[in-house]
Amino acid sequence: MELNDAFAPQRRYARWLRWSTRVATILLVAACVVYVSGLIPPHVPIARLPELWGLTASKFLVAEGLRPGWSWAGQLPQGDMLVLAAIATLISASILCLAAIAPIFLRRGERLFVAMCILQIAVLLVAASGWISR
Repeated sequence: MELNDAFAPQRRYARWLRWSTRVATILLVAACVVYVSGLIPPHVPIARLPELWGLTASKFLVAEGLRPGWSWAGQLPQGDMLVLAAIATLISASILCLAAIAPIFLRRGERLFVAMCILQIAVLLVAASGWISR
């Protein structure tokens, strides 16, 4: 029984992390194949990348007509933006894992751990949103 198992949260976290990272890795490989093959045209052509590599991030964004933050999501489904979406999926895995273990703590009455999960998720979402850097 998961509720009485002392290591249930760790096991569930590990199981969710294993599957979410596998799915995200598959998406990342598929997006890279789509990008490199040109199946879906990219926002920035691959041939143009060498001339842009020396730019700072802010100068790169200006040169390509992009805004900082999550503006890339509005450029979907372009090949290079699909790669960014796959990366975002991969780095979101820990949020899913925390959300998956919170119910175990809740059923056990461990409200402090539930609060910690929620707080960690909130911090990760705020960090990902870019609100702090604005």
